[in-house]
Amino acid sequence: MTATVPDSKSKLSKKDFKSDQDVRWCPGCGDYSILNSVQQAFAELGKDRDNVAIISGIGCSSRFPYYMDTYGFHTIHGRAPAIATGLKIANPDLDVWVISGDGDALSIGGNHLIHLLRRDVGLRLLMFNNRIYGLTKGQYSPTSEQGKVTKSTPVGSLDAPFNPTALAIGAGATFVARTVDVMGPHLRSVLKQADEHDGCAFIEIMQNCNIFNDKAWEPIVDKKVRDDQLIDLRDGEPLVFGKNGDKGLVWEGRGLRVVSLSDTAKEDLVVWDSTDPNPTLAFAAAHLRETIDPTAIGVLRNVGGVPNYEALVHEQIANVQKTKPTRSLEELIHDGNTWEVS
Repeated sequence: MTATVPDSKSKLSKKDFKSDQDVRWCPGCGDYSILNSVQQAFAELGKDRDNVAIISGIGCSSRFPYYMDTYGFHTIHGRAPAIATGLKIANPDLDVWVISGDGDALSIGGNHLIHLLRRDVGLRLLMFNNRIYGLTKGQYSPTSEQGKVTKSTPVGSLDAPFNPTALAIGAGATFVARTVDVMGPHLRSVLKQADEHDGCAFIEIMQNCNIFNDKAWEPIVDKKVRDDQLIDLRDGEPLVFGKNGDKGLVWEGRGLRVVSLSDTAKEDLVVWDSTDPNPTLAFAAAHLRETIDPTAIGVLRNVGGVPNYEALVHEQIANVQKTKPTRSLEELIHDGNTWEVS
């Protein structure tokens, strides 16, 4: 789809990023909240619709390009990272965003995802994680919890689920974040930080599928419990959480441990630093145990100074062009090792 050309260069509002397409998600789906936050964030960032391309794979989340009045491409299952990589290399100045789901990104698209992250292609990937295959009506996904009963696992899944943020950190991603569909201000803050990153940004969005996996995240994101179940990582601030701000995290042995601030001084808590080149702390935060420990949200890793892939590709091409003359196709075909078949 192509974007509607704006009449002027005046600042756009959220409604300017809404396309004329009817939004066709199930009523109550968390995707609506994400769409609203992305449109609002794009407006606040002052994005040029003519310079934005949104690439998606297959799944409920992948309808996203239709609902954004920007350029977009609804591609094939699991291959959005590969197609987006080609687009970014062809036009490094283009602002490329990839929309995917936990099944699309981590199952058939898993190989493409990890190579996108290790190459540090300069785009942003939003992975909607509802822990289920929603479009195909409720099969278990790579992030479904062990023991999950679904249409494809009628007596419970035996698979240990992927931890998307830990996977991204392990693949060498330079920006990794986690947020929640219904926490609009937090989601928009993460989107803006990702937009500032010079490299590949991976964002896991915990999203509710109210039809096939309703309330999957309720034990940690419901308003009644989220203060005790989530910890928002903020650079330069100690890791404090709890409804009364009375709990925190210290580094003990090989990982993070929950402590009560009635027994531990605030000065002894870990002070968060997403820019640390050493991924150890970010990896530990990604592995905090759900419901037992607080689940980390916010930016887990934000490392700069790494040349991104598209810049390296164009630098390499320029260097070759300087040292080798332009040749015809016939010269290229007959160059090097050739043979004749008689």
